[in-house]
Amino acid sequence: MNPQAVNQFITLNADKFPTHCLPAIRARIEAMDDDQCDALAYLSLKDPLVALLLSIFTGSLGVDRFYLGDIGQGIGKLLTGGGCGIWWFIDLFFVYDAAKRKNYEQFIKCTY
Repeated sequence: MNPQAVNQFITLNADKFPTHCLPAIRARIEAMDDDQCDALAYLSLKDPLVALLLSIFTGSLGVDRFYLGDIGQGIGKLLTGGGCGIWWFIDLFFVYDAAKRKNYEQFIKCTY
C-alpha cells in the first residue's frame, strides 16, 4: 500500500485504536498486498465516543455492550439493571478503551 494511503487510514482512524497499537497497525498495513488493503474498506470500526455515550445514557440496559458485540455481557447488564448500578458505573471507565481494543482485534482478524 502506498504511504499516502497508509497515512490517510491512520489519520482517519487513529482515535478508534489504542495509541500504543498505532505503530503496529502502520507496519501491518504497509506490508499488506492490494487484496488485503481492499478488505480494510469493509472494516466496520466502532466509535469509542459513541460507546461511552451509550454507556452513560443506556448502560444499565446493556446497550453499550450490545454495541460492542458483547452480547452475553449485554444480556447480563440488561437482566441485572447494570449489576444494580455497580456494573454500569464501572463500565463508564472501561467501555471507551474496550471499544478501541475491539477495533484492534477486528483489524487483526481482517488482516490475516
